[in-house]
Amino acid sequence: MEAISSSYHLPLVLLSILIAIMASYAALDLGIQVRKAKSYAQIAWGSAGALAMGMGIWAMHFVAMLAFNLDIPVQYDYRWVIISILPAILSSGIALYIISRYVLEKRHVFLGAFFIATGIVSMHYTGMEAMVMDAEIVYDPMLYGLSILIAFIASVVAIYLISFVSKNYQSKKILWRKIISGLIMGAAISGMHYTGMAAASYEAHHHHTGVTGLEPITNTYLAYGIGLVVLILLGFVFVSVLIDRRFENQSIISERRFLSVIESANDAIIISDCTGTIISWNKGAEKIFGFEKDEVVGEKLQTIIPKRYQEAHQKGMNRYISTEEPKVIGKTVELEAVKKDGSEIPIELSLAAWKEEDTIFFSSIIRDITERKRNEKKMDRMVYLDSLTGLPNRLLLNDRLSLAMDLADQNKHSLSIMFIDLDRFKYINDTLGHAVGDQLLIEVANRIQTFLGKHDTLSRQGGDEFIVLLPQITAAEVTKRAKAIVDALNSSLLVEELELYITPSIGIAMYPTDGKDIETLIKNADTAMYQVKELGKNNFQFYTPAMNEAVSRRMKLEIGLRKALERHEFTVVYQPQINVNTNQIIGAEALLRWNHPEWGSISPVEFIPIAEETGLILQIGEWILKEACLQNKRWQDQGYKPLRMAVNISSRQFQQSDLLDRVKNILKETGLAAHYLELELTESIIQDSKHAVGKMQQLKDMGIHLSIDDFGTGYSSLNYLKTFPIHTLKIDQSFTRYIYADPKDASLVETIITMAHNLNLKVIAEGVETVEQLQFLQQKQCNEAQGYYFSRPISAEDMRGMLEGNAVKM
Repeated sequence: MEAISSSYHLPLVLLSILIAIMASYAALDLGIQVRKAKSYAQIAWGSAGALAMGMGIWAMHFVAMLAFNLDIPVQYDYRWVIISILPAILSSGIALYIISRYVLEKRHVFLGAFFIATGIVSMHYTGMEAMVMDAEIVYDPMLYGLSILIAFIASVVAIYLISFVSKNYQSKKILWRKIISGLIMGAAISGMHYTGMAAASYEAHHHHTGVTGLEPITNTYLAYGIGLVVLILLGFVFVSVLIDRRFENQSIISERRFLSVIESANDAIIISDCTGTIISWNKGAEKIFGFEKDEVVGEKLQTIIPKRYQEAHQKGMNRYISTEEPKVIGKTVELEAVKKDGSEIPIELSLAAWKEEDTIFFSSIIRDITERKRNEKKMDRMVYLDSLTGLPNRLLLNDRLSLAMDLADQNKHSLSIMFIDLDRFKYINDTLGHAVGDQLLIEVANRIQTFLGKHDTLSRQGGDEFIVLLPQITAAEVTKRAKAIVDALNSSLLVEELELYITPSIGIAMYPTDGKDIETLIKNADTAMYQVKELGKNNFQFYTPAMNEAVSRRMKLEIGLRKALERHEFTVVYQPQINVNTNQIIGAEALLRWNHPEWGSISPVEFIPIAEETGLILQIGEWILKEACLQNKRWQDQGYKPLRMAVNISSRQFQQSDLLDRVKNILKETGLAAHYLELELTESIIQDSKHAVGKMQQLKDMGIHLSIDDFGTGYSSLNYLKTFPIHTLKIDQSFTRYIYADPKDASLVETIITMAHNLNLKVIAEGVETVEQLQFLQQKQCNEAQGYYFSRPISAEDMRGMLEGNAVKM
């Protein structure tokens, strides 16, 4: 056969090499995109990249073949041309798949290079088979093998270069690396093609072979057209990559901004995957939990979840992953978390979830609310607890009482309310100071608490008032509890080295019989407590409906009492005091009477305690003192023998800082000499010896006579008898009344008289009603007496009649 000479069309050769370089450069860009992309995006970039890269390699091959000229006509079978495209696309897809792997091992490289080289070689020699001509292609075995070797080496180099560039795409020198790598890969691809072409020789046939049914592809312009189309296609690839990079850069900038916000946040921001593995841990999380980022990234969220919640947390996460039904997602909840040192802290958790490429991720924004919880507790204490004793206040009691009433209704049980008021607390508080009073309240609360169960509530309502809530209890059990509290508070309390005595008055109301709502129940318990005070204090009393009448009367009395002075409803009566040895009138006690225009005469026993409690006793007491002094002076001016006028001083009067000035002014206004005035003080007034002795001494220095009224009925120490500047002891009528009927009373009276005389004090007995009582007192050398045996309390006019005789007829 005759050999056929050949030549190349240089512009098309250069175009083919350009296409090879551009396709190689595009392959590098596509490798970067494939390696960065995930899931469907990776498949999309890989498929598009395989098509574009494969078409580029095929175009380079076909344009190079069109650049090849033989001395004989050459046509191309389009079927083989199309078939030759497939190996190029397949080999490009294999290359992109291999570089998408994060771990690139040598066996993967060489195996991939084998398939890629096979595809490229198949494309090349399949394309050669597409040539239709009156000649036969004969291959040089050496060059043929060399072309295959070049294809394999080019494939290995291409895989490494694409992998290298895709891994280091963020490097500042990436552009130059891509250009150099593109040139190398383009030269390798071109070298393989032209080596393969050099391996072929063409020998002419001796006869013409006609081929029918084929469309000839013979046009130099076709090469330029294909080259142009492929270059445009590759241009689209570059533009797509560039646009994607732009979006990626914007995304990176936004992500960096977002990360800077996350890192600067004081809250912990933690991101985890669907397995609960931590993948992001910001500075706020480090500060709150104490774990460094490297210590927890890759670990489970269980690290910061208390053990008692871990199972529930895992179940909740599994439920959401399987159903995607949010229960906590999108909400803010309060939980506890574990720090690195094992301590637990209260947290506020905001949880969100999102799906990315079939994987669910969770973001947790966690705030340490330790300080907030501490402040809430302080607020709760301020709102619901008494600041002094730490006991529940009225608000918290109402909450608990409401709940207890609901439970009582459900279970058909009863409950009880004890309203406790401390007797004489105001006096202690005013005389010893608020600090002592506050400490006393704390000690009282502690003592009451010892008699209460864990379901009972002791509440301080204010001042010296306490309420005890006793749920699910019977009246019999309440009685035992109340008696125990009364007995306990009758024992002395040691406060700041002072031994103090205080007694309780307790009112009891039962639910539902004594009230079906909170207000009524507490009001009725309060009513029962006031009934205890009316009956002498230091006891307990169950509420009865009749008590409301007493309370109503008491309120009316208080209103009337406030107007009594203005309406001149008060009068003063006088009971003579007698020397038991001479029967001479030596003095008189001024006593208050109230004659109401509607209710008539009202007993002092009924209205004096109200006056004491309301403070009206200050005005009334001053009025009595002035009236008594005026009357005494009037009798003296009328020529009667001077006598001493005894006037009771209430505890509230004695506590007045200007008491001395008030007494002086009254004596000055009335013109009565001080030694004709006697002030009767109760034991309770002088219980605080440190404060009382100075004031008493000043009164004595003025010449005023001082006596202790109702001696023996209080709790004070007998030590004050030798300390206080007093003149007289007044034996209470409760001892005098039964001196013949009760030997104990007789002994007590005799003891008081003897003791007083030994202390150079006089003794006056009140409540003398019989001659036997008088004879007993005379026998025991009592100095003075008063009572119905001598005279009832009488008006000033009637008293003047007695003064005319200046003696009492026996």
